[in-house]
Amino acid sequence: MSRSRTAFALAAGATGTLVVLGASPALADSHTATVSVLHAIPDTPVDVYANGERLIDDFEPGTLTDPLELPAGDYDLAVYPADAADDSGDPLLSADGVAVPAGANATVAAHLTAEGQPALTPFVNDTSEVAAGQARVTVRHTAAAPAVDVRAGGQVVIDGLTNPDEESLTVPAGTVSADVVLAGTDTVAIGPADLALEEGTTTIVYAWGSQDAGYELAVQSISGSHSAPSGVPGGSAGLVDDGGLPLPVVAVSLAGLVAAGVGVRRLAGSRA
Repeated sequence: MSRSRTAFALAAGATGTLVVLGASPALADSHTATVSVLHAIPDTPVDVYANGERLIDDFEPGTLTDPLELPAGDYDLAVYPADAADDSGDPLLSADGVAVPAGANATVAAHLTAEGQPALTPFVNDTSEVAAGQARVTVRHTAAAPAVDVRAGGQVVIDGLTNPDEESLTVPAGTVSADVVLAGTDTVAIGPADLALEEGTTTIVYAWGSQDAGYELAVQSISGSHSAPSGVPGGSAGLVDDGGLPLPVVAVSLAGLVAAGVGVRRLAGSRA
């Protein structure tokens, strides 16, 4: 199992902040970058602008753009209330001089901080190869909520994940059920839910929302991480790591990025 917790995260306030998205070395010869945008601010349809031009119109919460192929370079990003006249007035969020390197595969999330303030966070998507029969899972905390634990089979397998951090694991392909609880408690926040992990894919799960609006899940699937097989996987995927722990995930489907409507419980205001 491979695990990493890397915060490719920088909250951008109204004054804007320089954000650098790291490029994948394997794709460094490209002249473009692949960028997706996630809208994870509840109850707030928006328009997204890049360098003064409207990039996304009437962007609804809980949705993700298709991957956008953009020329490498620097971008001034701004998020306005939906249907604002020609990006007039003050933006809800902005970030100037966002460097998008050639070959990068990234997702920019407009979401709430743990304290409930709007933020723009860029995440670099790991698309490196995984071994035959394996899949990669990344969990990202983008909700107005305290730290959480991810459980599988009743065992905590990701602990103390805070906004806007992420944690990744490489595990056998298959189907697994998991839930999310407030860190250090048995108070269920989301789930349990099932996720089918296809071989050679990177599945990214976002927990987003707020206590007032409710907490939901969104799932992003990126293919193309296959490697040459060294054998034929058998069985139905035990989904355990080298230490015997089952795979952690928090999602409901691989049908692109969707808001999960599976009886999500709201996070308690205080720990149980």
